[in-house]
Amino acid sequence: MKRILIALSVVCLCFGCKRTTVKEIQKTVNSSDEKGEWIYLFDGTSTEGWRAFRGETLPPQWAIIDGLLTFDTEKGLETDRKGGKDIVYGAEEFDNFELYLEWKLDEGGNSGIFYHVNEEYWISNAAPEYQLLDDLKWEEINKDKLQEWQKTGANYAMHKPDNSKKIVKPAGEWNSSRIIFTADHAEHWLNGQKLLEFVPWSEDWKKRKASGKWKDHPEYGTFKKGYIGLQDHDSPLWFKNIKIRKL
Repeated sequence: MKRILIALSVVCLCFGCKRTTVKEIQKTVNSSDEKGEWIYLFDGTSTEGWRAFRGETLPPQWAIIDGLLTFDTEKGLETDRKGGKDIVYGAEEFDNFELYLEWKLDEGGNSGIFYHVNEEYWISNAAPEYQLLDDLKWEEINKDKLQEWQKTGANYAMHKPDNSKKIVKPAGEWNSSRIIFTADHAEHWLNGQKLLEFVPWSEDWKKRKASGKWKDHPEYGTFKKGYIGLQDHDSPLWFKNIKIRKL
């Protein structure tokens, strides 16, 4: 309560008599807790800035439901663009950043967080991806054996998560993910635990790219700035508290 009152005082000094909402006060408190200034890409009230990959508007399956950014498989399949229903935050590109969000999946669900998205190339072939998956039920429901680099928290097809530190919640429960990325060092976090780290564009990174899934996709990971994106895999998805800060 003391922290909120302090934040309210700061807001009042800055904005005079302008009325300030509780949500705005809480944002000020949250921002002051960590280095840098958080930019909310989704705060539960608006999809401003979000659109389809290579599109101008959101596909109809993506909407705010009960304050959550939701992929609703019950809605129509029509889209205003060619291919898929992945979305990007198209209002700004980011290079070095810390991204935080909370998410949950349906049983057997699959999704991902893209970054450095460049719309010249197909999103899933060029943009690095923090994998989101129902690790606990995927193989049982989909009858498909997974590699570790395909599971939640992986740098998809590049670096596998450390399972000794991994805590993944069951389908229908909220998980939190964090990506820290700079040209010198990158980290993937899940539910407060660091799962992996790597050096972008290092010799090790290049060897992994050349010997794995991306060997026939020279465009993969080459962009050092781009959009943040969310992937659909035709399963229900829910996101909240999506925020980013520049590093």
